[in-house]
Amino acid sequence: MRIVDLIIKKREGGEHSREELQFIIDGYLDGSVGEEQISAWLMAVYFRGMSDQETAALTDIMQHSGDVLTYADVSDIIVDKHSTGGVGDKTTLVVAPLVAASGVPIAKLSGRGLGFTGGTLDKLESIPGLRVDISGEAFRAQLNNIGIVVAGQTANLVPADKKLYALRDITGTIESIPLIASSIMSKKLASGANKIVLDVKFGSGAFMQQPEQAKELAKAMVKIGDALNRQTVAVLSSMDQPLGYAVGNTVEVQEAIDTLEGHGPADFTELCLTLAGHMIFLGGKALSAEDGYTKAKMLLENGFALEKFYQLIKAQGGSLANGLPEAEFTASVYAARAGIVQAIDAKTIGHSSMLLGAGRETKHSIIDPTAGIILRKKVGETVEQGEVIAELHYNTPYAYRLDEAVKAVQDAYVIDEMQPKILPLILDIIE
Repeated sequence: MRIVDLIIKKREGGEHSREELQFIIDGYLDGSVGEEQISAWLMAVYFRGMSDQETAALTDIMQHSGDVLTYADVSDIIVDKHSTGGVGDKTTLVVAPLVAASGVPIAKLSGRGLGFTGGTLDKLESIPGLRVDISGEAFRAQLNNIGIVVAGQTANLVPADKKLYALRDITGTIESIPLIASSIMSKKLASGANKIVLDVKFGSGAFMQQPEQAKELAKAMVKIGDALNRQTVAVLSSMDQPLGYAVGNTVEVQEAIDTLEGHGPADFTELCLTLAGHMIFLGGKALSAEDGYTKAKMLLENGFALEKFYQLIKAQGGSLANGLPEAEFTASVYAARAGIVQAIDAKTIGHSSMLLGAGRETKHSIIDPTAGIILRKKVGETVEQGEVIAELHYNTPYAYRLDEAVKAVQDAYVIDEMQPKILPLILDIIE
């Protein structure tokens, strides 16, 4: 078997066998297949695509390229959630405690943010003292004791994806649906999940801009789950405007706490309950996703989910005894005209928060945990000229960027006299 023959085969639209895909991935990992050849193969996949069978086989091969975690001694059902990322997306901070409070174990390995999308680990680490670097033994003990862990990925989890993703990033092949789907699902499967709920976002603040693209990706991932005997559900949710009102790290943690206390933003609360409802159902603690939603709502109202969140914080060394840290300064952004908010470009809001230090411009950037933006107006709300539409939180090192951030937030808001067309928050469920 020669790699050049496999490149040509895919270039001509052929379908790889599992053995051929194993040869490609193994060769890339052991160095017998060069980066220039894998780059050519990735480009061939980008243009020619992959069949459902190829995509599932690639996912399975990548899953087994490193550590594969199991929790059979804890539970025979481990439910996990993945979000494709968006501005103000703090759902794990609410969904994980909701699901764990229902009696479904949550063993979640999360990542850090790059760019404007933010990362769950960055948000959690903004809580004083909280650790996300947890040993395997401590991880398992915590899961046994309180039924919930949210930690960083192990170094040897899906090494094939780490190498392939870095190469896709510099070869213009990121946007391939089969490659995206196999990348996401290989990590979920290797993390020990056997029931998976996916939050696939579309809109200006999401990786997939169009609903059709997001739906295609969702279907591809659900098919992978089916092929590899993992029950998988995908929720298509809108990211045309930021989720909730808070964008940043400590401000998002505070909004998550507000939500667990029962007074969070309506859109954010609805998405969390929907995702949790599906997870509780897949975890065997509800008769249907609708029943799961009802149970999640009850756990929100009776405070059990909030208590589970505090157990998570304490178990991982965090403390809220003195509250969350706050930025040195705040600055208001004012409406340039009166009217109704027609749109808020989520990507621009995300970029503005990054200017203030809340996101990473490169993977080596250091995040300012207290920086961020709190929106005061959302789509469909009436605003007067000169009224505050957003509040910026920042510290001295980023003060020189304040004017640029203010202008970007103003540009993100579209205000007119017409009644806006508001897209539904949840467009579809793929099962």
